[in-house]
Amino acid sequence: MDPEPVALHAVIEGRVQGVGFRYFVLEQAQNLDLTGWVRNRARGEVEVYAEGKKDALDLFISQLERGPGMAYVSNLTVEWLPATGNHTKFSIAPTDW
Repeated sequence: MDPEPVALHAVIEGRVQGVGFRYFVLEQAQNLDLTGWVRNRARGEVEVYAEGKKDALDLFISQLERGPGMAYVSNLTVEWLPATGNHTKFSIAPTDW
């Protein structure tokens, strides 16, 4: 029996906009079979909500800490949540203004 899915909400700070970060996150999430979204925030951060298996999300966090080649991550805040099951895929959401 598969463990219950869980969710994470993450905020990534640093040089994370204008460097392909959202597309990097999208690709990593799809490779790990996660659902949810990624978006830019008005103050320069990137925000992520992802649901899936805990081991996949743990790996996902390590990828968020690294980011794509041109990015620099100065801080990553992660909050664990119960999964809602409201998402069927992982997508790029509009910027949170």
